[in-house]
Amino acid sequence: MPSTSTQNYPIFSLKRFQVSLPNQLKIVLMFALAVVALGGNWPVMKLGLEHISPLWFAAVRFVMGCVCLFFLQAITGKVKLPTRKDLPIVASVGLVQMMMFTALGAIAMLSVSAGRSAVLGYTTPLWVTPIALFVLRERFSTMQIAGTVIGFVGVLILLNPATIDWRDTAVLQGNALLLFCSLCWALCILHLRHHKGDSNAYQLAPWQMLLASFCLIPLAYYFEGSFTGDFSATFWWVMLYMGPFATAFSFVAINAASKHLSSASMSNAMLGVPVTGLLASTVFLGETLTLSLALGGAVILGGIMCVSLAGRGASGRQKC
Repeated sequence: MPSTSTQNYPIFSLKRFQVSLPNQLKIVLMFALAVVALGGNWPVMKLGLEHISPLWFAAVRFVMGCVCLFFLQAITGKVKLPTRKDLPIVASVGLVQMMMFTALGAIAMLSVSAGRSAVLGYTTPLWVTPIALFVLRERFSTMQIAGTVIGFVGVLILLNPATIDWRDTAVLQGNALLLFCSLCWALCILHLRHHKGDSNAYQLAPWQMLLASFCLIPLAYYFEGSFTGDFSATFWWVMLYMGPFATAFSFVAINAASKHLSSASMSNAMLGVPVTGLLASTVFLGETLTLSLALGGAVILGGIMCVSLAGRGASGRQKC
């Protein structure tokens, strides 16, 4: 008997607009561009926060990303309602990975440099291992555990407790928020690893962004008042970069690449995101690349690479 599940029937289809799949070279180039876009996301966020408050910034980002993805899915006949089994994934990614990570990260960046934020924000794989080891009782190789330890040593080097002004609560809270954001993302990854839905990541992404938007808009209005964007030229350039490019395009490109590249390749290539963010912040924002930031960042990336290689890139695929 034929299935009548919603997963087999898109709710909107325009076949005449069907876009042919790009070849593997185009996919790799798109993936490389997406990595650069996500890395540039950090200095662009820092710039954007001069023109709009953090919560409204996050809300606009996901509204624009949501609209772009729904439009793309509509013209290719790929719009699909989430099934009951998909709902926990929609909630997990929409509320934790998207809403909490982006909103709290933007608040943190009011007092933390973009380069440091990019590195701390991508410590997610380091949290996955200890949580899975001690809470979920998963087994890990010596290399994975060693990589996690190396990564956390890098965090200590980057934070450089000896040079921190412990009286500056804003800086302390900003760094703590970024680490908490990374921890939240790790929890989301573990949830996705142990809960399988009926739909793929691309099909669920616009619904997750829609949920994040619906929650962020009232939160922004409650905590920050009426819309705070100044509608300047810079504001619009930032929003066009963050919504259609760094959010919608990057998600589609990475999702497409994950079907053609190995997990290990994906994981290691995604390390280009914090590296790009660090370099772009130094070049375009004039941020100082201190010894502790450069050394700590290198050690963190080395630890993440060890974890990714040993785990066959499982964490990297879930981040996509």
